[in-house]
Amino acid sequence: MSTRLIGLISDTHGLLRNEALRALRGTDLIIHAGDVGKPEILDRLKDLAPVVAVRGNVDEGKWAMQLPLTQVTKADGATLYILHDLEQLSLDPLAAGFQVVISGHTHQPHQARRAGVLFVNPGSAGPRRFQLPITLARLELGKTPWTLEFVDLSKGA
Repeated sequence: MSTRLIGLISDTHGLLRNEALRALRGTDLIIHAGDVGKPEILDRLKDLAPVVAVRGNVDEGKWAMQLPLTQVTKADGATLYILHDLEQLSLDPLAAGFQVVISGHTHQPHQARRAGVLFVNPGSAGPRRFQLPITLARLELGKTPWTLEFVDLSKGA
């Protein structure tokens, strides 16, 4: 089976909303870009699809130390690089052969293209911080051009 629809989630901080579970239903892969908060979050996500996760700055304890700081995964012919804080990116994604860089940390949903590389921050799906939105994203790789959809979890999914 090809991995065409990818759920992107970050900064759950121990809270996995039912709206997030609904929005991630039907995805082929889920990527969690750190600040998971509790291992149960990853267990619940794994009930929906395979999960690739990285450790964020608030992830502590034995379970969290098992999460890498960065991950590389392939999906539908694309190579994705995952880390929590984009400020800690210490490589040239294009030169390294990555088509997508996924990060979290800022709690702000964002997408940008730089030198042919798609940079995505799905925002925060956990507790609301300041006036920032509560979001995750879905990345569709099955067609060209790829489509990226941000899902506002405060409005349901």
